[in-house]
Amino acid sequence: MYEKIDSYVLDLIKQSSPERTAWNIERVRRGQAAAWTYIDGCMLTALLEMSRICQDRQYADFVEGFVDSFVSESGDIRTWAPNKQTLDDINEGRVLFELYAMTGKEKYRLAADKLHQALARQPRTHEGSYWHKKIYPNQVWLDGIYMAQVFAALYEKHQGQGDYSDVIGQIRVVRQHMFDENKHLYYHGYDASRTAFWADKETGLSQSFWLRAMGWFAAALVDLAEILPEGSEREEIRQLLQEMMAGILPYADAETGMYYQVVDQGGREGNYLETSGSSMIAYTMLKGARLGVLDKAYARQGRKTFDGIVNKHLAFTDEGINLGGICLVAGLGPENDRRRDGTYAYYISEPIVENDAKGVAPLVMCYTEVRRMNGAQ
Repeated sequence: MYEKIDSYVLDLIKQSSPERTAWNIERVRRGQAAAWTYIDGCMLTALLEMSRICQDRQYADFVEGFVDSFVSESGDIRTWAPNKQTLDDINEGRVLFELYAMTGKEKYRLAADKLHQALARQPRTHEGSYWHKKIYPNQVWLDGIYMAQVFAALYEKHQGQGDYSDVIGQIRVVRQHMFDENKHLYYHGYDASRTAFWADKETGLSQSFWLRAMGWFAAALVDLAEILPEGSEREEIRQLLQEMMAGILPYADAETGMYYQVVDQGGREGNYLETSGSSMIAYTMLKGARLGVLDKAYARQGRKTFDGIVNKHLAFTDEGINLGGICLVAGLGPENDRRRDGTYAYYISEPIVENDAKGVAPLVMCYTEVRRMNGAQ
């Protein structure tokens, strides 16, 4: 199986260039040109892990060439529009720190500085949380923790002062408001102003437990557990991880170990076992067990989920390899898009696609953890 997955990832690289990637289905469908985007950023992060686990430079070489096409010698980032103030655009910056360590190219450090400066200008709620985007005033989405806080922590580790207090503070706000104490799951969004059309007027919360949002948040927590030094802040992340994984585990499909698009509505008409979020949860369990921040039993559960995804949604045919069961995109609003209202009906209405990086990248990350569990370095 390893050889087949390796060949799948290599084939995606061969089909891709900075101007058009085989895995950015969202932009291809919309006829959009290449851009600095979190979707490619997720895949580049996964490719660096593949390079490390397979001890094969071609993955890292692709990442370096890809980023070089966007980052100038002065650290300016082609296509990035800081005035849009969207946390999604910060995510691709995660790879800059490793590229700088690998190559010593000063432009990577300068680009990280520019992204960090943009975060310093990002609007915040009255509780100190970043707005998810400028077009979403006072809104905190689980996705945003992955998009911005992992980068922020890496910046503090490599180029800052090692102060993680803001990262932890924003995660505390998420736990305080977005965790459901009865179902032990996290809601997708929270509007601190309680004015968004999709938000409950008393709590500010969206209506549903969307799997990929929880996947983003879980992956952020386990990545932060690796980045943060030993101490009270890392211990706080560990406790949140344990609580979150214990909360979502009862919702796993008994046969495959996968999770539903709307997590707590398994078996309801239209709901389905979704690849991207399931991969993120499996990745979190596998990596958390490896790091010692989760019980070792989670490694077995994460492996079950990975195998379930491969068996259900990864198809090996004469024409090639395809990964299916991926929700293309989902969100909340904005005001002029009331279809995105956070209801069950909305989440199951979004397109289900193959080979999009929001599913491929987490599965590849999960795969590297399985390789480590089986003895790879």
